[in-house]
Amino acid sequence: MVVSDAAHPIGMFDSGVGGLTVARAVIDLLPHEDLIYFGDTARCPYGPRAADEVRKFALEIMDALVEEEVKLLVVACNSASSAALDEARARYAVPIVDVIAPGVKAAVAATRNRRVGLIGTHRTVESGAYEKAMATTRANVSIHARACPRFVEFVERGDTSSDELLDLAREYLQPLRESDIDTLILGCTHYPLLSGVIQYVMGSGVVLISSAEAIAAEIFAELKDRNLLSRNRAMGAHRFVSSSEQGITSELGNRFLGPEFKDIEHRPWDKR
Repeated sequence: MVVSDAAHPIGMFDSGVGGLTVARAVIDLLPHEDLIYFGDTARCPYGPRAADEVRKFALEIMDALVEEEVKLLVVACNSASSAALDEARARYAVPIVDVIAPGVKAAVAATRNRRVGLIGTHRTVESGAYEKAMATTRANVSIHARACPRFVEFVERGDTSSDELLDLAREYLQPLRESDIDTLILGCTHYPLLSGVIQYVMGSGVVLISSAEAIAAEIFAELKDRNLLSRNRAMGAHRFVSSSEQGITSELGNRFLGPEFKDIEHRPWDKR
């Protein structure tokens, strides 16, 4: 069934809290839209998991969001995008926006020397999804990728500035510094909260690309083109759902999203 009711919500999911950076950008750009956000905190992180397992998780969540009659799906997780996007687009009638293509387009527009860095989880880096997306642009730009899996752990526990984190960032990012990149894609929705540390290590001459604003712009375009923009002039209503009670805490949610972060619903998969 194609959802054609502009009053229906946008559905968005991530493996944890990182996608709230995308939710923030969407709320800022589309303040009248309703949003359902699902964080799969019980099974986070997705990065170290096998592609088939991540695909299964992603499709379970998208099935649940489609049951809520969302008008558009946002895969706000790089690992899930790289593992499940093609199957999801064949499976659902609603439009789907992912995190990969908008980030690549923004990087192409920003780079001056045509050398772009990418950091992400092992799953995202090994998938080659960003390289494939770059190839579709036909831009003469090379991607230099580096997996930074432990960054997610630091963000999930609220550590964005410790000496331990800085030492880890220097270790992870040194090969990219040596690659003479001038643009760096933050290929995980957790990473924007580490922008201070990453920029400090990479230096002010490297442009950091966070996909959140580009994704929000693409969502606007999709809804506009399909005549699905909300006609409600009141501020949108937002629901936040997690798969574990220990997942999205109020402190973390407020840090990622701000005052729009309200009560959290819990939906354990074994009780569905």
